[in-house]
Amino acid sequence: MEGDRLAYEIRRTVVDESMRAGVGHIGSALSIADLLAALYGGVLRIGEADEPERDRFVLSKGHAALGLYAALAATGRIDRELLSTYCGEGSMLGAHPEHVLPGVDFSTGSLGQGLSIAAGAALAARRQGSPRRVFALLSDAETNEGSIWEAAMFAAHHGLANLVALIDVNGQQALGYTRDVMDPGPPAAARWAAFGWDVHEVDGTDPDAIAGAIERLDLRDGPPHVLLARTVFGRGVSFMESRIEWHYLPLEAETHRRAVEELEAACPPPVRS
Repeated sequence: MEGDRLAYEIRRTVVDESMRAGVGHIGSALSIADLLAALYGGVLRIGEADEPERDRFVLSKGHAALGLYAALAATGRIDRELLSTYCGEGSMLGAHPEHVLPGVDFSTGSLGQGLSIAAGAALAARRQGSPRRVFALLSDAETNEGSIWEAAMFAAHHGLANLVALIDVNGQQALGYTRDVMDPGPPAAARWAAFGWDVHEVDGTDPDAIAGAIERLDLRDGPPHVLLARTVFGRGVSFMESRIEWHYLPLEAETHRRAVEELEAACPPPVRS
């Protein structure tokens, strides 16, 4: 499936299932749809969930779990029927991802911890002589937390070239815009470079460009890598884009109808063989 089409499938699932479940965090999931489309559209080397040499993925911003579930369903890694259980009693599809679900390697949701998990997984692969790579998707707001920078130092110290962090740079968080909640000072690229990382700035709304940037990385030797992906919170639904309230608000019938109309209007046609 082409990257843009896969991103649409993810966004449509996010809108539909969040409406059904009456659960928020919609804007956060829409923000990372293109990043997930790049990863699950071909970057990640993953087959069966129990294959030891598969790549590992950590969704550090665990509140965007519905985007991950949508990607897993769209690429055949979980049954689509499971999506209808999202946030239901006894479901494996919770508001944050848990490793009981096939295709989820690590339970996440405590913000600021995902990069530490990913760095440990990358170091484990190194010591085991495994070719597997590790990818972690973080929010830009998570970099407010000191644990991120401890993990960054650790990864650079150990030269974890098999580690890639993708930062969802949408400029906002739960209660405000990141520039207002905590202005970090130096630009993000300078900060990551100062911590010894290989830094790349990418268009986070272009799945093919994201995948191409990752393919050009040296994931065998050198420092760990970070992609600063410029994204749009709530992307694809105009009344959600860059709006703080859609971090939490659920959809209602009318807003769901409007969201679906906008997504379908911009939907790329399926590729015909």
